[in-house]
Amino acid sequence: MWFRRKTSKKPSRRPTIHPQPGTLAPDTMSRIQRVRLPVDLLTPGMRVVKLDRPWTEVPVLFQGFTIETPDQARILRQYCEWVLVEGDDEILSSALDKVALHKQRTSRPMSETRPLSKEIPRARKAWNNTQVFVEQVTRNIELGNDLNLQDARPIIRDCVESIKANASAMFWMSRIKSRDAYTAEHCLRVAIFTVAFARFLGMPDEDLEIAGMCGLLHDLGKLKVPPEILNKPGALSREEFAIMQQHTTFGYELLRADTTLDPIIRDVTRHHHERIDGSGYPQQLQEWQISRFARLVSIVDAFDAMTSDRCYRDGIPASDAIRILYQNRGRQFDTDMVEAFIRMVGIYPPGTLVELTTGEVALIVAVHPGKKLKPRVEVLLDTEKRAVTPRTIDLANPTPGEQSEITRPLPDGSFGISLQARIHQLVTDHRVYPS
Repeated sequence: MWFRRKTSKKPSRRPTIHPQPGTLAPDTMSRIQRVRLPVDLLTPGMRVVKLDRPWTEVPVLFQGFTIETPDQARILRQYCEWVLVEGDDEILSSALDKVALHKQRTSRPMSETRPLSKEIPRARKAWNNTQVFVEQVTRNIELGNDLNLQDARPIIRDCVESIKANASAMFWMSRIKSRDAYTAEHCLRVAIFTVAFARFLGMPDEDLEIAGMCGLLHDLGKLKVPPEILNKPGALSREEFAIMQQHTTFGYELLRADTTLDPIIRDVTRHHHERIDGSGYPQQLQEWQISRFARLVSIVDAFDAMTSDRCYRDGIPASDAIRILYQNRGRQFDTDMVEAFIRMVGIYPPGTLVELTTGEVALIVAVHPGKKLKPRVEVLLDTEKRAVTPRTIDLANPTPGEQSEITRPLPDGSFGISLQARIHQLVTDHRVYPS
């Protein structure tokens, strides 16, 4: 456990320094310089002198300390967006050189080391293994058995490796949804999108596994909500809604029993329904009280909830969910994160079936954050809606003679094309022709 020590030192009379991100502010008392840095650029040797929130809202040992271990930097990355640090030129120069590139991180597509066609088989295996784990946890909670949540780590690690190789493969898997397994599949999809979003935001690789655990376990408490309330068609009564809201506390209590879990996982489970305008639950926290990871998961959670079919209603199109998130940025959701999330998923998320201006039918392979209407697509039907050998077109950078645009999204299964069938075909081809 972390304990905080109050200092007896008198407060400094020097004026508060508020430099712009990535800019130096001279310390007139010494040659040490101060700079406001994104938390993802923190390194050992930097002295942290100010946070973007009160010190009491972050589980650190001292109010002002020099980063000595990776764990200290990791905790700041989980709770904060930026910090004010001080150090000499040797310590700060490397981080300052990366600030401009860090600002551009969400304007570029995520890197890929494997093509989608080769990553799909591994993604499906990781997806299936994670689904089995969630189902087992569900049964153990229902039976009152002890939970071994550490078993999730190697499973999430496999998901992380797949996302690092080609995130679109997992995005494709996440679009295969079942009405009857919403809670379990919702946790799985939120885990996948949380890992991908954390990577898109530029978080270090060592943070991705914990981010995935936050996403996977965020709604664990719903398994303690009576099914007649959880799956009730229509609006909940005031009393029923109050019980539903308790799922964040139920989940927190379930996870609190496992002291081996990172504290941020419990924090996210408890606070992923808090809103930055103070209108959320269970504690009506203000913006500065909500951790970075909780704000991240809240966006992913809302997006998946809106776009998923439930036993009592159909999900809305991704484009409508994106519009709702955008309309509520700055009130319910973190503005910068919402805008970054939209750049990541695009107007037509990977796995969406679309028709092109040529009349051809294609699946979205990957989006371009700077060109949301011009993703990379895989053409499966020609202009006459006849099956063709799949070929990939980058609508943002078409080859001569292949200029086209998207005219409309299509329901999965249109013209006999389904995402699930295409995934099955790629997996089968991989078995016949292993890479």
